[in-house]
Amino acid sequence: MENVNLFDTFAEFKEQKNIDRTTMMSVLEDVFRGMLIKKFETDENFDVIINIDKGDFEIWRNREVVADAEIENSNKQIKLSDAQKIEADYEVGEEVTDEVKLVDFGRRAILSLRQNLTSRILELEKDHLFNKYRECIGKVVTAEVYQIWKREILLIDDEENELLLPKEEQIVGDDYRKGFPVRAVVIKVEMRNNTPQIILSRTSPIFLERLFENEVPEIFDGLIIIKKIVRSAGERAKVAVESYDERVDPVGACVGVKGQRIHGIVRELQNESIDVVNYTENTALYIQRALSPAKITNIKIVDDSNQAEVYLHPSEVSKAIGRGGLNIKLASQLTGYEIDVYRDTVEDDDEDVSLEEFADEIESWIIDEFKVIGCDTAKSVLELNVADLVSRTDLEEETIIDVLQILKTEFE
Repeated sequence: MENVNLFDTFAEFKEQKNIDRTTMMSVLEDVFRGMLIKKFETDENFDVIINIDKGDFEIWRNREVVADAEIENSNKQIKLSDAQKIEADYEVGEEVTDEVKLVDFGRRAILSLRQNLTSRILELEKDHLFNKYRECIGKVVTAEVYQIWKREILLIDDEENELLLPKEEQIVGDDYRKGFPVRAVVIKVEMRNNTPQIILSRTSPIFLERLFENEVPEIFDGLIIIKKIVRSAGERAKVAVESYDERVDPVGACVGVKGQRIHGIVRELQNESIDVVNYTENTALYIQRALSPAKITNIKIVDDSNQAEVYLHPSEVSKAIGRGGLNIKLASQLTGYEIDVYRDTVEDDDEDVSLEEFADEIESWIIDEFKVIGCDTAKSVLELNVADLVSRTDLEEETIIDVLQILKTEFE
């Protein structure tokens, strides 16, 4: 009965974790030999026979037959009289092999054996989980929401393994409910307190890259490569792509007919706005594409530095900056250049006045707030209404109204 209990434990684990036969044999034999060493101080003269298919095992002890008066070690030697009880024709010098029953070790030894086996099984389970997901780093997995905590979400995969989705790796706006499936990329696998921790992410650029590989066959096949991805999860992302085949339009292939391909990705990312741009070695052109949807009139690359001065028509400045400065921030990350936006004054009204001219009436930090969103002249501020200015800056509505009144007075 003890044999059945021990093997039932291991058989259940094997079925769930797909432990190979060799590993099973090794673990079981190590556990039994440990028990033998503890009781007899050695396992050299024991044979452990394991039958995994039948879920059974046998332990046989080999002892030398000696004269009754010459016995010194009852573990390695057996009296002639005792040997002849097993088989009458045994003689001195021969070897006797007899079975050792598990029950002969006593209840305490059996309990210790079972605990040891359970411990080894748990270690194998941890090693299996760690190695499995370490090979999955950078891959997308699907798991169900099991429990929602303040700082992270516990997910369960199809093998009942626990995965973690930290708060900072979640997309704002995601709706997580128990039992709902979640797709995310494995970004880290580590051991904490001797327990594997599998960390997932939905905000990583790698997740977006894998989604493109799934939706765009040309990327999966290697005809199109993704040069770089930058994103502010849930808000906006920019993806630079390049084609190795001149016949393939990389941007068109990624977007798909009527946007069919990219729409699936956008839905997965909670309607995150995705700009796909064609990569080029031409720095000026690359920056121009990265600042899409804004249209640029002129670009100056500052020598010996990663700085670029971009000039735009006043109506295009807000597009280049983007809401909260996000568009220009991502464009800078994508190109590797620090981008400064300037209004193209060629077509500007000669009567326009720089905000710096109002330094005696408007505090400098307020002027700086307007410059951040691309408004460096009086008319560029007046072109926007109060609501727009409130949403794009960190200024109070009352402050903005006061500034607008000062600027309007200049042109009256």
